[in-house]
Amino acid sequence: MLRNYFKIAIAVLKRRKFFTFISLFGISFTLTILMVATAYIDKLVNDPYPDAKRDRSLYVNKLEQKMKDGRQSGPLSFYFLDHYAGSLKIPAKVAISSMSRATNTYVNNKKIVINYKYVNSDYWDVLEYDFVEGKPFSKQQIANGEHVTVISEDTKKEYFGETGSVVGKYIEADNVKYRINGVVKNVPVTAYQFFADIYLPYTVSKTDYKDKAYHGEYIAILLAKNEADVPAMRKEYEQMISKVPLPNKDITKMYSHANSYLVSYVNVGSEDTSGIAYVITAIGLFALLVMLLPTLNLVNINITRIMERSSEIGVRKAFGASSRTLVYQFIVENLILTLIGGLIGVLLTFIVIRVLNNAQLIDNLYLTINFTVLLYALAICVFFGLFSGVYPAWRMSKLNVVTALRQNN
Repeated sequence: MLRNYFKIAIAVLKRRKFFTFISLFGISFTLTILMVATAYIDKLVNDPYPDAKRDRSLYVNKLEQKMKDGRQSGPLSFYFLDHYAGSLKIPAKVAISSMSRATNTYVNNKKIVINYKYVNSDYWDVLEYDFVEGKPFSKQQIANGEHVTVISEDTKKEYFGETGSVVGKYIEADNVKYRINGVVKNVPVTAYQFFADIYLPYTVSKTDYKDKAYHGEYIAILLAKNEADVPAMRKEYEQMISKVPLPNKDITKMYSHANSYLVSYVNVGSEDTSGIAYVITAIGLFALLVMLLPTLNLVNINITRIMERSSEIGVRKAFGASSRTLVYQFIVENLILTLIGGLIGVLLTFIVIRVLNNAQLIDNLYLTINFTVLLYALAICVFFGLFSGVYPAWRMSKLNVVTALRQNN
């Protein structure tokens, strides 16, 4: 039975090649957009480098202060994270780092933009950077305020060119020379919590890291000893925040949360509005818009195809074919059409991803299609086939035998 339906579906596709092209183009193009977007989101959410201990980590990115005449929200100060988050008992380590900032340096009269980040010693224990040369700077070096640094592979290549080891050499940034301790594998800029071209000890920061203000430019990662301790670690942080003294009389309430990686990555919204809700709504509307237009187009094309096949439907009904059989046949035919479009879409996706990776529109971001994304693609194909085929199939089942045969004449 399915074999016959497949033969009929191929014959129908060959009958009106223009309609077939429009249908397949709509399906494959839509699927390509969704798969590339899904691969991008999957890379952002699931890429383990350098944050391989995500299952037992919580992230502190923001402090919100509610005041009498408004609210203030942003990253925290080093003092706040070191003094308060660092006093928690459950975290085994607390990695503290600044948000990356850009500065210019010059090599042979060529300007190079360098993004730098200040970190503490626990940063290198919590995160697992892949060192291709050397090692991280030590706790003692940080305490001594030594001008040492860890740089990325791209920075090494851009600053020093094609050369051997650069450990022990100096790199200049913001008019200060730093001795290179190590070189790490590149981090894509989309991983903004971990991305930098050079990593520096927080003790060499030009801003006063001892300033007791609560807001600043730092974020933190709380690392539990095991995954089972994560809920208790979150609760301990919440309790600590509730006991932190308010910095002045104008501030009536303070909020800060130790969140999962996904929530911290989004880092939008406020205490009253969820950032995740914003993102899910935006992604949902985008997916709905991308899928709705080609689906409606496919519905219209399928209805046109049905009216062209009215005589076939009339003959089959006259010889006893039930409406249920006809509906089943048309839905199967439509699923075959969408699966063909899906295969073309998967092929186009591989081509587009390869082009994007070679173009390096986003530095060090390499997209891949994994098994999960392919499952999503299959689910989208089935959805296309069912959603765009049910209504036309229902219209077909309601055709009157006599009317259908007269339309042929």
